[in-house]
Amino acid sequence: MFTEIMQYILDLGPSVMLPIVIILFSLVLRMKIGDALKAGIHIGIGFVGIGLVVGLLTSSVGPAAQAMAERFDISLKVVDVGWPGAAPMTWASQIALVAIPIAIAVNILMLVLRLTRVVNVDIWNIWHMTFTGALVYIATDSYYLGIVGVIVHAVIAYKLGDWFAKDTKEFFELDGIAVPHGTSAYCGPIAVFVDAVIEKIPGVNKINFNAVDMQKKFGAFGEPVTVGLFMGILLGLLAGYGVKETLQLAIQTAAVMLLMPRVIKPIMDGLTPISKQARKHLQSKFGGQDFLIGLDPALLLGHSTVVSASLIFIPLSIFIAIILPGNEVLPFGDLATIGFFVAMGVAIHQGNLFRIVISGAIIIAITLWIATQMIPLTTQLAVNAGTIAADNNILVGAMDQGGSPITYLMVQLVNLKQPIGFVLIGLFYLFCLFLTWKRARRYQLLVKE
Repeated sequence: MFTEIMQYILDLGPSVMLPIVIILFSLVLRMKIGDALKAGIHIGIGFVGIGLVVGLLTSSVGPAAQAMAERFDISLKVVDVGWPGAAPMTWASQIALVAIPIAIAVNILMLVLRLTRVVNVDIWNIWHMTFTGALVYIATDSYYLGIVGVIVHAVIAYKLGDWFAKDTKEFFELDGIAVPHGTSAYCGPIAVFVDAVIEKIPGVNKINFNAVDMQKKFGAFGEPVTVGLFMGILLGLLAGYGVKETLQLAIQTAAVMLLMPRVIKPIMDGLTPISKQARKHLQSKFGGQDFLIGLDPALLLGHSTVVSASLIFIPLSIFIAIILPGNEVLPFGDLATIGFFVAMGVAIHQGNLFRIVISGAIIIAITLWIATQMIPLTTQLAVNAGTIAADNNILVGAMDQGGSPITYLMVQLVNLKQPIGFVLIGLFYLFCLFLTWKRARRYQLLVKE
């Protein structure tokens, strides 16, 4: 009975599931029923809006990307199913339903022990932690090791929410909000590393090319909608489209640039009173500690620079996939939401597109390489979920989470098959996490002073 109820709730999707969680959370915080209902509805409307805009981007950019791949005869044999494919496969795994209470329990324990300030209410995105546990389970055939995978990923995710609180507050202006999961969080430390390296290179550390400067310098030609228009034209030309199709694509990408920030507004309208009430209530219970509400990284897509970076990385990701040695994955499913991979980097680099392109290229390269190594396990996950048949010889790849360093390191730790890759990626990513912790610590000391 419990399993059926949980599966039914998961099948509702984030646009229904998250408002329900938010309303219940608001009532626990002793908000008025009317205010809680209004906040939940606003958040649901916002996520419906995000879905519509992402759907527009997928339906317009997806065929263009496919046409681009065919035009340049790209022969990568495994297609990225993206998070829209990976999430349902994950929720259908053997470890999925137990992963939710485990991730919630880890969050509560860390809050009680004051190891995090993040109060995660985004139950849907626990699928990222679940994916790690599911692949560990497949690799080892051990249910308990799979649970360990969920726990380790959850701990890292909540800490990333703490460490990037500065960026969500100051750059994205999301006061009291954290983004503890998804690609935005686990890719962030790589951007921190790149930013630290660039800062030490004389001359290069002075290069600053951002959307604000573009707008000042080029006027109307630097506006986000105009940038979206030109990016659409470029994508159309690369895809070999005719004039009609290219102009239609250009208007659609311009529309995404305008609409994405606006569909975020209802979410913020719903979250603002909840965030204030939650912080007030929790601070009174836990001795004045400043808490953060953990939410979906889709909130970050509302920033115009993130949307600009997304459009840049659509053709750039395909180019990187072509030239990357050993890569077998063709970016596709995640192209429309490629902004998730670079969103936190946009804040870390303070909107500097020069640095964003460098760190984003490294992130995409690492993601594709890891996703290639994880193809057998990702394919088995799809088979177990019934997405594909075991005997049809189809291989499945996933950039989002399938290309995550956290998932890769956990799988290799319990089932070492690529010792060189494990050591190199492990040392690199641990160093990135160390720099991220150090950066957050420096900010906390500065705030106290």
